[in-house]
Formats: sequence, structure tokens, C-alpha cells
Amino acid sequence: MKRTLIASCLALAMLSCYYRESEPFVGNVKFDGTGYRPVYKSPEEIGKVQVLAAQSLRKPGKIYTFDRYLFVNELGKGIHIIDNSDPKKPENLSFVSIVGNYDIAVKDHWLYADNFSNLLVIDIADPKVPKVVKSIPNAIPVYNYPPLQGVYFECADEKKGVVVDWEKVEMEKQPKCYR
Repeated sequence: MKRTLIASCLALAMLSCYYRESEPFVGNVKFDGTGYRPVYKSPEEIGKVQVLAAQSLRKPGKIYTFDRYLFVNELGKGIHIIDNSDPKKPENLSFVSIVGNYDIAVKDHWLYADNFSNLLVIDIADPKVPKVVKSIPNAIPVYNYPPLQGVYFECADEKKGVVVDWEKVEMEKQPKCYR
């Protein structure tokens, strides 16, 4: 009885490793005709930082305070500046548009913000008039693959620009890249 059970388990283990070459696999994932394609922007488009009129919060992230002001990160879009001198009636003053902004920090009158791989230093001594005083290029590592695992994707091409997003699309051929 033991020998039959061991032989059956061994046979099942060997069959589980079998696959046909006509069905492309990487690891345990079969290509289903879809994959992720990078969305590119030029360095000039990414580096464009603007102070705009106040906007409503849609996907807020981190919140920092400085004096009577709140700085609220809008994930991927920029930073809301809010006057909180009357906590019962906070006043949304302006929005600093920073493409690829997901993280912020405040120290004294300096606001630090990511801009994809760049680090921006913004003077907020007068929060009503924020000023970018420095941009440090390539200070933050950027990975040229989707934030998902077990997916096929079109390999990123630095000549086309900076990868700012990934879109899931139908693909005729199995892409070379997999994660």
C-alpha cells in the first residue's frame, strides 16, 4: 500500500512539471494575449512644475504642517496648500502641480517632493508663493517595470522618454519581458 501511494505521488509530481512548448510559459504563468505597455513622457514634460488655482482633493496621500499651513499630497499629481488658521474652516489656497509626485516631507521652510526620479526642493517660507529652488536629477531610483508581479510587459526603452505609467493592452506576440 505504501509503495503504491509513493509511486502515485511521484507520478503526479512528475506530470505537474510537464508543459507543451506550443503554450508559452514563464514560471507558472501562461501568456493570455495581454500585457503591460509603458506610457512615456519627455523629461521636459516631467520637469514642468506649476502653481495653479486650488483644486479639490481626489486621492490624498501624506499630510505635513508648517506654521498654520497644511501640505497635502495628491498622489501622482502634486501638492495642495491649505491655510488651516481656522481648523473649522480650512481654506484651500493653491495646488502645486508636480507630475509623478507620491511623497513629500517638510523641514523648517523647505518642502521636499519627488518628481519621478528627481527630488525637488521648494521654498515655502511664504506658502502662498512656493518657489522651486532646486531640482536634483536621478536622486530617486525608478524601476522600468510594472508594479505587479506575474505579468508580461513590453520592455522599457529609455530613448522614448521616461516611463510614467503602465497600461494593460492586448498584444499580438508574447513580450520578451516578464516579472
